[in-house]
Amino acid sequence: MGHQTLLEGIVNSIPRINISSLTPQAFLEQYQKLGRPVVITGLLQTECDWNLDYLCENLGKREVLLRFYGRERYKQDKRQWKDIGSGVEPRSMLFAQYAELLRNQKAREDDIYLARSPLKGTPLAEAAQSLNTVGERLNLGKLTRGLSLWVGPTDHREALHYDPVDVVLMQLHGAKHVVLFPPSETHNLYPFPLYVHLRYGLKLRCWCSQVYPTRPDFKAFPRLREALQHKHEVKLAPGEVLYLPAGWWHEVTTVGQEMVCSVNQTWSVHPSSRALLSWNRWRIFLGVTCALPHTLLSILLAMCSSERKQKLSKIGRLV
Repeated sequence: MGHQTLLEGIVNSIPRINISSLTPQAFLEQYQKLGRPVVITGLLQTECDWNLDYLCENLGKREVLLRFYGRERYKQDKRQWKDIGSGVEPRSMLFAQYAELLRNQKAREDDIYLARSPLKGTPLAEAAQSLNTVGERLNLGKLTRGLSLWVGPTDHREALHYDPVDVVLMQLHGAKHVVLFPPSETHNLYPFPLYVHLRYGLKLRCWCSQVYPTRPDFKAFPRLREALQHKHEVKLAPGEVLYLPAGWWHEVTTVGQEMVCSVNQTWSVHPSSRALLSWNRWRIFLGVTCALPHTLLSILLAMCSSERKQKLSKIGRLV
């Protein structure tokens, strides 16, 4: 029992460095080339707190897409799940209505989350201009997705997964607790198998893990013991930026009172050798390929439906 507790208690730290001590060349050599995560302070130059009042002032009358996860989801064995992350079908609502759910705690009770909502074309786009300078100051390279807004209640969890691109996560209100594992631990984290895409298309994803890192089941997933020796944790505070290289596993939990707000951008993997040698990236490409028959059939059925536009839009959001 003591050995098990020791394994669960191992935590490796993510370095924190102030931008005044980090030149673009140093960032390239120490973190980007090596694919190592880092928390950067002093980089954001926001002039206001992105709290709920501020968001309502700018987005209140706009429709947003929300994921209704439900609290029961995280009590289930993930192997019983039929959708995950972006595969969860969203529902449309005015942001002002969502804000009321956050204020009265209904969003927390039902785990309702606003994820990856583009800032482009919204009143916040101008206010977020300073956030766009993050990539320039770090010389990250080619942008693959613009600023996206993430807003949710406290205790929301984005299940353990990885991305095929480099991610910059900018914390603006509240905090996020991030659990990370290096790409080398993929086998020990039991990702969903490639064949799930044949049945579920992109609703389930091979770049998501079947384990709960904070509630390990060593009987069902014995190799998780090894992965936990390589676990990293960090609490991202307002004004801090997390550079998360492609392939790094991460589970993100919101920490705050009324709500938590962050913005992210994604960037192409540089140097290209890091992309080419990443098995985790190749797994995603293979998974998407396996999903093609299901996706094409869904498109065909949508084209024949009287609700063609709505159904095609839903399929597009999965990609």
